[in-house]
Amino acid sequence: MELGLHTFADVDPAAADRGREGERRLRELLEEIELADRVGLDVFGIGEHHRPDYAASAPAVILAAAAARTKSIRLSSSVTVLSSDDPVRVFQQYATLDLLSNGRAEIMAGRGSFIESFPLFGYDLEDYDKLFEEKLELLLAINDSEKVSWSGETRPPIPGLGVYPRPLHGRLPIWIAVGGTPQSIVRAAVHGLPLALAIIGGTPARYAPLFDLYREAASRAGRDLSTLKTSINVHGFVADTFAAAADQFFGPQTAVMNRIGAERGWGPTSRAQFDLSTGPEGHLFLGDPETVAAKIVAHHRLFRNDRFVLQMAIGLMPHEQVMRGIELYGTKVAPLVRAALAGSAPEI
Repeated sequence: MELGLHTFADVDPAAADRGREGERRLRELLEEIELADRVGLDVFGIGEHHRPDYAASAPAVILAAAAARTKSIRLSSSVTVLSSDDPVRVFQQYATLDLLSNGRAEIMAGRGSFIESFPLFGYDLEDYDKLFEEKLELLLAINDSEKVSWSGETRPPIPGLGVYPRPLHGRLPIWIAVGGTPQSIVRAAVHGLPLALAIIGGTPARYAPLFDLYREAASRAGRDLSTLKTSINVHGFVADTFAAAADQFFGPQTAVMNRIGAERGWGPTSRAQFDLSTGPEGHLFLGDPETVAAKIVAHHRLFRNDRFVLQMAIGLMPHEQVMRGIELYGTKVAPLVRAALAGSAPEI
């Protein structure tokens, strides 16, 4: 199973100097990606957002900078809001990233959990589903063929034109990211695309039937199940002790969730609710290395997932704490998980 990290490059939305705040966060983010590569993690993703609390409106640019400072780690969007972007430019950007990184780029496409990009780029939310379906179709066509003939309702047609550059190995890995909508899961299955499932609330076990749906739909569509991959993307944090992880993560993570919750009508989160979420059945993968590794392994048995992606740098987490968390994740958690899944270590 691949083990990775992702982030939205959170910044302080109340910062007086937005330029200086963005520079700080992106500088620190590149250090975090470089460390993740150095300690042997498999993938790092950056999610696209167009809000004052995030600095990653152009993930491909950040990932290109990271490509020059890393050697092995896969570099992914997490996610690309395909509905409000141009698939031609998305492909060109990530094909370029792929060449710069010696074949380590991938796209994780989604409809997006925020809507700011739609009015920003002139799209109507009433076309939410159609935009994604057509643009995904075009992106896959570009990935499959150098010369593309395509027509639809959401952008001008392409009359047999070439799209360049091409990726190092001919095609880019393209994942579909979902938040639990069955329609989106079935779409990924029918296209034979890898599926990333975000779990940021509730009990993770209740999401397991969605992977069953994915595999069943893929089988009915005639897809080879052995070639399909799945990922769970979650919130969590690793520190030297469980108490330190909880104390360090509670404030920043809760501030983010409460801010988003105020926009969407959720109630605020208390420390008691947070602590409940850190238990074996909760959605936060948090604690000392042994605790986090045991939880990852337990949920792998439940989901049979091929990838596990952790969002640790959420909110205004201090950089030094994030760096220590990445170090522990790569040097302590990852070896425990890999040994357990390989059957070369006792139960953890």
